[in-house]
Amino acid sequence: MTSFESNQPLRKPRRLIVTGGAGFIGANFVHYWCQKYPVDRVVVLDALTYAGNRQTLAALDDHPNFRFVKGDICDRPLVDALLQEEAIDTLVHFAAESHVDRSILGPDAFVRTNVVGSFTLLEAFRQHCQSAERPTDYRFHHVSTDEVYGSLSPTDPAFSETTPYTPNSPYSASKAGSDHLVRAYHHTYGMPTTITNCSNNYGQYHFPEKLIPLMCINILMGKPLPVYGDGQNIRDWLYVGDHCSAIDAVLHLGTVGETYNVGGNNEVKNIDLVHMLCDLMNELAPKLPVRPAQELITYVKDRPGHDRRYAINSTKLQTELGWTPSVTVQQGLRLTVEWFLAHEDWWKPLLSEEYQAYYRKVYA
Repeated sequence: MTSFESNQPLRKPRRLIVTGGAGFIGANFVHYWCQKYPVDRVVVLDALTYAGNRQTLAALDDHPNFRFVKGDICDRPLVDALLQEEAIDTLVHFAAESHVDRSILGPDAFVRTNVVGSFTLLEAFRQHCQSAERPTDYRFHHVSTDEVYGSLSPTDPAFSETTPYTPNSPYSASKAGSDHLVRAYHHTYGMPTTITNCSNNYGQYHFPEKLIPLMCINILMGKPLPVYGDGQNIRDWLYVGDHCSAIDAVLHLGTVGETYNVGGNNEVKNIDLVHMLCDLMNELAPKLPVRPAQELITYVKDRPGHDRRYAINSTKLQTELGWTPSVTVQQGLRLTVEWFLAHEDWWKPLLSEEYQAYYRKVYA
């Protein structure tokens, strides 16, 4: 399932580093790329923090062009060595601390990974480009978020690439900082960079702390479904496979120095999304401990600084590069629920005591 075709029969094989490739979106991208472009070299660099799962990539271990390296993006000597020994021409940067709740509890890690880590990669790639005499096909692609734009009212137009940055959490502020660094490295040093700002992703391999997997797993376990505030916060939901194909389009057809917004055209209130998940679970999971699952919905104290609405205008990406989202939120949620029902062996080990302690702290 894809919403972009490169249409390049004489396409030169690429050699990629994917940072954060054992995380949710990064791992989906790695699977997507290895399947679509099997002759490309793909090196994953991931520190395997709590949200990185090596098992997610296990199916690729026998792939002749895949390599996994456990390491920190702030480790400059390691990054330099990988760029050189693997003759990398493309760096796709997913690695990030990404959960707003965790950024409120401990912002330090977000500044280190999202700002300092991005700076380290940019400096290393800049030197790598210079030593290779600035090849025109090199790319540094930075994956960012719509949260850098702040919050929308119900009547505001969707975020575009020219929307001013107004981040409202330590997470979004740290991502805004990394975006600015990437842009500056293009304009100051001529670095071959591109940026995508995406809306909320969902799909397979999603860590349980995020809204959709949290609701799926809690329904299966008969636990409360915590909904912040009045549940009227609105998000634009993007199926992760569509996000992967959008990055594919940008890497092949995007203009160096440009930013492209990626959205799913699926604005849904949080409480409505929870009801949709409950309906799917009621239909697809015959042995739920609590039925109907809607009985588990519980309203909890709102998150500090909780943005009211996000919405993405993807017109630039669609008109300039020919990409469109292919999965509706109804289709994507069904695929996601079916995956979580079939892969208890993947998500159940993630419910560690550390995760449970974090969960109690956030939703107590």
